[in-house]
Formats: sequence, structure tokens, C-alpha cells
Amino acid sequence: MQLTPSQVANIENFLQKTRDDIYPEPPSPEHTRLTYKLFDFCLKRINLPTQAKILDVGCGQGIALEMFKEKGYLPVGITLGQEDINACRTNGYEVYEMDQSFLEFGDAEFDFLWCRHCIEHSIFPYYTLSEFYRVLKPEGYLYIEVPAPDTVANHQRNQNHYSVFGKSMWEQLIIRAGFQIIENADIKFPLRVRVRATGEIIEGIDNYWAFISKKSN
Repeated sequence: MQLTPSQVANIENFLQKTRDDIYPEPPSPEHTRLTYKLFDFCLKRINLPTQAKILDVGCGQGIALEMFKEKGYLPVGITLGQEDINACRTNGYEVYEMDQSFLEFGDAEFDFLWCRHCIEHSIFPYYTLSEFYRVLKPEGYLYIEVPAPDTVANHQRNQNHYSVFGKSMWEQLIIRAGFQIIENADIKFPLRVRVRATGEIIEGIDNYWAFISKKSN
């Protein structure tokens, strides 16, 4: 299928509209702790070469970039929020303003791709996953972590969340994109949420799904 110029323009206009939904990601103690814990979880299951080149998709303000650098890897980050870009570059990280679905890197550039709480922001995650596959080296690894729907946090209601799917759907999309899932995990923890409209405090369990995958050849 070849898109007509008007169809391309419609897609571009829609993508520009979604840019208005972007928000900054300042560091938080909870997510910093989880980031370190989950990367250690990955390292016990994959074999990254010394000075592996890592792409952090949706790098926020650089929590994972700092962690990768501390461990001797070569991190590159992408994000769309200018506040996040400025924070990362101030700290000396290599970060680009780039959409996760339109990666401006060559084929097979990275040993590992880290995508923690970002692909749910994609309007077409299957295509996004195909881009992840393209930029990974043969035998490269992918870590994806996404929020589950219908928890106390109601992630599906987030204005910038377009793809909050069930676990089995994520598994199938990852496999269809050409990856072999090595391991997955459910990350559950208690959460207290204030309802903005009423001020009511709701307590319950939030849930994230994590997938460690390898590029199949």
C-alpha cells in the first residue's frame, strides 16, 4: 500500500496533535529504585558485551542513562519533551529529540534497547516494535515495561497513553515483530491515588508488565 500525499498529511497532522499531550518525566525515588532493580533483573538473563551500545527509548531526565554509564555501557537517549532533553544534555548525556516510531538511526546499531514506560505512548506499537527490531544488532536484546490496564492507577485514562493493552496482546506484538521472549514478569505494588475531580483517596494495587526479548534472525 502506498499512501497518497493527502493521507501522509493527515497522519502528520495527527502526530502533531499528539505532541500536545507530551509531559515531562522528572525523577522520582520509586522509579529510580525500580529502574536499577529491573536492569539488574535483565543482566542476570542476558549477555551484554563490554561497552554495549544501549538505546534508552523515552529516556525522561536520564535516570537510566546515568545507570548505564555507571556500569560502563555507552548509552544514547531519545525523547520528545524539551524539558527532559535539556535536563539530559545539561548532565552531558547524548540525547536526541526523536519519535520512538521513526528512529533516525541506521540498521543494527544497538546491542540493547531499553523501553520502560514509553511504548504505551505509541499510536501504532506494532510498527514501533518493528523499528526497535531494525536498529538492534543480530542477537540484540530488548526490554519493554508497560502499565497494565484497569488498575487503581487507571493508566488507560492517561491522556498520553494510547496503547494500554492486555499482557497477551503485548506478547503477541513482540513476537510478531520478530523477537523471542526470554522472560516476562508482573510487577505489582500498593498505590494510593488522589482523584483530581473529588479529592478522594483510593488505595489498591498497581501492575506493570515487563518483557525481556531477543532479536530473532
